[in-house]
Amino acid sequence: MNDIRLALRRLRKSPAFAITALATVAICLGANLAIFAVIDSVLLRPLPFPQSDRLVTIFNTYPRAGVENDGSSITNYYERRGNIPAFESLSMYMERAETVGDPGSMQQEEIARISPEFFTTLGVSPAIGRNFTDEETGLQKNVIILTDAFWRQNFNSDPNILGRDTRINGIQRKIVGVLPPAFRFLSSEARVFLPIKSGMEERGPKARHSGGGVTHMIARLKPGATIAEAQAQIDAHNAAVEEDNPEAKMMAEAGFRSLVRPLHAEHVRSIRPTLLLMQGGVFFLLLIGVVNLINLFLTRASDRAKEMAIRQSMGASRGHVVRQVVTETVLLTATGGLLGVLVGAWGTRLLQVLGANRLPLGAHIAFDGWLASIGLVGSVVLGVIIAMPIAWFDLRSHLANALQSESRAGTINRATQRLRHGFIVAQIALAFVLLAGAALLGLSLKKAMAVSPGFRSDHVLTGECTVSWDLQRERVGIVDRLLESIRQQPGIAATGTITNIPLTGDSGKTAVTPKGYVPPAGQSIHGHYSYAVHGDYFSAIGIDLREGRLLTSADSHRAERVCVVDEDLARRYWPNGGALGQRIALGDEKDDAQLFTVVGVVGAVKQAALTEAQGQGAVYLPYASDRDEHASIFVVTRTSQPPEAFAETLRKLVHAAHPLLAVDNTRSMDTRIADSLITRRSPALLAGIFAVVALLLAAIGTYGVLSYAVAQRTREIGIRMALGAQREQIGAQFLSLGLRLLTAGTIVGLIGAWLAGRAMQSVLFDVPTLHVATLFGTAFVMSVVSLIACLIPARRASKIDPMIALRAE
Repeated sequence: MNDIRLALRRLRKSPAFAITALATVAICLGANLAIFAVIDSVLLRPLPFPQSDRLVTIFNTYPRAGVENDGSSITNYYERRGNIPAFESLSMYMERAETVGDPGSMQQEEIARISPEFFTTLGVSPAIGRNFTDEETGLQKNVIILTDAFWRQNFNSDPNILGRDTRINGIQRKIVGVLPPAFRFLSSEARVFLPIKSGMEERGPKARHSGGGVTHMIARLKPGATIAEAQAQIDAHNAAVEEDNPEAKMMAEAGFRSLVRPLHAEHVRSIRPTLLLMQGGVFFLLLIGVVNLINLFLTRASDRAKEMAIRQSMGASRGHVVRQVVTETVLLTATGGLLGVLVGAWGTRLLQVLGANRLPLGAHIAFDGWLASIGLVGSVVLGVIIAMPIAWFDLRSHLANALQSESRAGTINRATQRLRHGFIVAQIALAFVLLAGAALLGLSLKKAMAVSPGFRSDHVLTGECTVSWDLQRERVGIVDRLLESIRQQPGIAATGTITNIPLTGDSGKTAVTPKGYVPPAGQSIHGHYSYAVHGDYFSAIGIDLREGRLLTSADSHRAERVCVVDEDLARRYWPNGGALGQRIALGDEKDDAQLFTVVGVVGAVKQAALTEAQGQGAVYLPYASDRDEHASIFVVTRTSQPPEAFAETLRKLVHAAHPLLAVDNTRSMDTRIADSLITRRSPALLAGIFAVVALLLAAIGTYGVLSYAVAQRTREIGIRMALGAQREQIGAQFLSLGLRLLTAGTIVGLIGAWLAGRAMQSVLFDVPTLHVATLFGTAFVMSVVSLIACLIPARRASKIDPMIALRAE
């Protein structure tokens, strides 16, 4: 307690030092806690299901056909269920937006369609009611399970909910269960669950490779079973069922395999490198803060060396000296840790505003007591680490020199100087790495934003609606009426529909085969994007026509089967031109009557992401040719007014077109493009903030070291100037010291920046590991800031009056 009281008195006597140290700890530790809150929620914490480490996902991949993840088919599910010994349970699910509610008041809602074992596989049971049964996967049973939130919001928590009806896509469905309040599946926003319905044809061998990235499979491993065992059994099973498949050779050429992956790890795989990169960045910031704090404490220890020497000469033990140092540093860092917890909680909310809640499992991000305790324990450990070099300095101080010295100049030795200078070099190097990394991320974002999406996104509003299976016969007429009503609105330049808008992140592929095409040796039939369009879609979204003509609404009313392809697909199959008039087959279609004739070639569009590889290729079909009976359509409208201003009108027009239609997910294309870059923009912004803080800390550290050097050598400077030394010589001496520290730090920083660039390659776009302009720019910024920090103490040294300096001594 005496040590604590003494430490408090000393900190009160040095308010500037205390405030600077507390702010450094709070900012550096808080930033680490905020990023770690995201990593903990997304990467580290197990999924909220019993023994979630036993949950796996299985998906089909055709790498040589350009399809990395095609989900799993309904056939896969029925063939594998009960036939893979490593699986305790196997299930499948698919998600899509569908209409919920009574006619006239319908709204779009995320719906999950599942197999009967879905909740059993997850280890979850309905809080009220039961799961689905196998019989309810038939075409005649209409049942539904609700989430707790949907039940409370739409049925006022009615305890007698079982047996009541609700409408999905205009069909009455009987409620058979309500899920527990805490249930949420991965990042799904589904609040309503229906059974996946399928007929015998959809379960047969011909549909084995028709997953299309829509249907997904999850399984629970048996106790003791491993993923390697499950993978071997899946491989053996695929080999067995493919023996009698006429397309087995084609699938082998495409590199077909079903991969078994941990459910959690696969779900967050895309964002893992970015999150780890951000944690590495804030850890560098923490290191810079620690170095800065050590230098601050060393400055104070140098000033108090005489005091410590007197105390040791009067009998203070080495343990007492160490305890006093540790008490002071831990007291300060622990207090800073409390502030850091507040900064971390605020930073977590800021990250959610910046889009962290839209990451996989981002809805689970929270700053809780566990993270707060980590922060507080970490602050104590930080205090002990900082105390080590300070205690070393106090114990190594030469008592005789300290007691005999007439000024502070006699209380510091070369070893301590080298230590402090080494810390400054480390600060500059770490700040250089952070600044260079932030510049690389910023450059990567700039290049990604500069990529042309292949369409004109300005003044375009999009909205999603679902045309359910019972409207299939009249769907073309419904969409015709909708588009006509939109065209009649003032300020509308063009409008159309498509089954999937670019940059939604959900872009399945279909095998495309031109008639008579034989893949070169070692290659296979390739998968390409396939969409159905209606109305003036190409004009509405601004895709240019290269040759031929565009598809129009009239093509859905003709018997002739026509299509439009993009220039990437045309270049792949007809590199010398001549795509017009060619006939192509989609999927495994072999009947000549079902082939599509190419009537136009349009510009290539970035479908999945702005940064996707070139040459993916796309086929556009008339809307009437779409074979998915439950597909969503996106209404695309080009308007002269701000797009968002037309959103409410669009909702009314959709309701008016048919009472069973509703529109949701209304956003401008500019917004969709911005949202698609969220995983690049937010890290670049945060890295920039961290780099600025690191730069400030490095400048403060450099300034502090040189200022203290001037104070330590005031008497020497006075004598030298009294003997004839020029002021410019004195100033140049201290400026030269700062430049030497800057040069050493920059050299080490260049090496670190190169290593950081290599580590960041997986998250950078079109940016090399060693970007010379970025490194020169970083060096220039570091030099300017460091020179400013050096010039102030150097100028102060040159202004010292020798008479005043000698009289003070």
